[in-house]
Amino acid sequence: MTGGWTVVKPPGNSEGAIIEIFLTNQIIKNDLKFSFKKFIYATFTSSYKIRNFINIIFQTEKENIMTTQDYINLEDKYGAHNYHPLPVVLDRGEGVYVWDVEGKRYFDFLSAYSAVNQGHCHPKIVGALTEQAQKLTLTSRAFYNSALGDYEKYITEYFGYDKVLPMNSGAEGDETALKLCRKWAYKVKGIPENQAKIIACEGNFHGRTITIISMSTDPDARNDFGPYTPGFIIIPYNDLEALEKELVSDPNIAGFLVEPIQGEAGVFLPDEGYLKKAYELCKKHNVLFIADEVQTGLARTGKLLASDHEGVRPDILILGKALSGGVYPISAVLADDEIMLTILPGEHGSTFGGNPLAAKVAVAALEVIKNENLAENAGRLGKIFREEMNSLKSDMIEQVRGKGLLNAVVVRPKSGKTAWDVCLTMKDNGLIAKPTHDHIIRFAPPLVITEEQLYEAIRIIKKSFADFE
Repeated sequence: MTGGWTVVKPPGNSEGAIIEIFLTNQIIKNDLKFSFKKFIYATFTSSYKIRNFINIIFQTEKENIMTTQDYINLEDKYGAHNYHPLPVVLDRGEGVYVWDVEGKRYFDFLSAYSAVNQGHCHPKIVGALTEQAQKLTLTSRAFYNSALGDYEKYITEYFGYDKVLPMNSGAEGDETALKLCRKWAYKVKGIPENQAKIIACEGNFHGRTITIISMSTDPDARNDFGPYTPGFIIIPYNDLEALEKELVSDPNIAGFLVEPIQGEAGVFLPDEGYLKKAYELCKKHNVLFIADEVQTGLARTGKLLASDHEGVRPDILILGKALSGGVYPISAVLADDEIMLTILPGEHGSTFGGNPLAAKVAVAALEVIKNENLAENAGRLGKIFREEMNSLKSDMIEQVRGKGLLNAVVVRPKSGKTAWDVCLTMKDNGLIAKPTHDHIIRFAPPLVITEEQLYEAIRIIKKSFADFE
């Protein structure tokens, strides 16, 4: 450990000296070497007290230092084991970067599963949060609040719908959409009570509630959580024939729930024209087209919504994640009056949904997307990313796919090394991403990334793959 101190002239006529202590620690602990700086100000009246104070501070800092492994052990001991994180402990973030507890900087190429499209700690969004947090945070929906109406007007005009139903998490958004669809089926379409069915796709990811996993085909999400909620029909993704077959044969189908791109499944893109034709089939058979844009929406794929690539306007639109820019859990379900007004007071709600803090944050987050042209940036830089990945000569790269800045590289194992090992190497080289389904790495940086930053990140990815050659 090294350090130093200087005597600074005290303010005013105060006695003694103000000591500025500068600590630079170089400590080896659990095979990790790191440094940090700290400034401490204190007033003393003798050099003896100064030296004594410095010794105490140095020793205290040495004893209080926690390493990456210390933090990991803490979570492992006291937290549920329902995640398998990459072994990095993040401490702060700004824009496209995050820093770990040892001060190392990384490119963030996961963006909290596309929740921080606007970049980490965007000042406009954080400003909206802190300003409202000092005024009023929660009223419940038992009362009106002065922020919600403005937000509802803003978001409905932003996306072109009659009404919005505000919720908190993406899973809540999906559950809300399912309830709206069923309510519409009975109140408007006239399906017999308790007979409504909703079509979903194989490989889907809409959340982890009991009802949502009831339509999942992922064994990890589904196994040992039964019995399951009935009323779902599962068809292959990107299969119009299968969709039409179900629509023609069953008059009790109320809705078709689909991700425009299956993100969690590994960034699977349907054939061009699939969404448009699926929408038209739904219209033909009086079935609601429900788009889960929690991950694909809000500029991620190069358009405001992924559905926009094919000119599809969903009957029910589900948003979340980047609706808050990553600073607060906010989701929203949008639909027109014929659908939304089927739910009456007392039939659905949330204590936190529509709270004034969320309302202000969401407006700020949406303004950033529009004002900073994030969709255009995602579309332009996404093409560069895929071109560069396709030019990478590596036996481990099986396929590159994506749209905008939602991309994936399918990894072919080599000499026992997998996508997980590639992610560990990228972490060591200064970029973090995470595998999905073992053999696929999803690359989804914040949409505020610049072309210069993107090329720097690409060099890290290329170097990481080259390390396995």
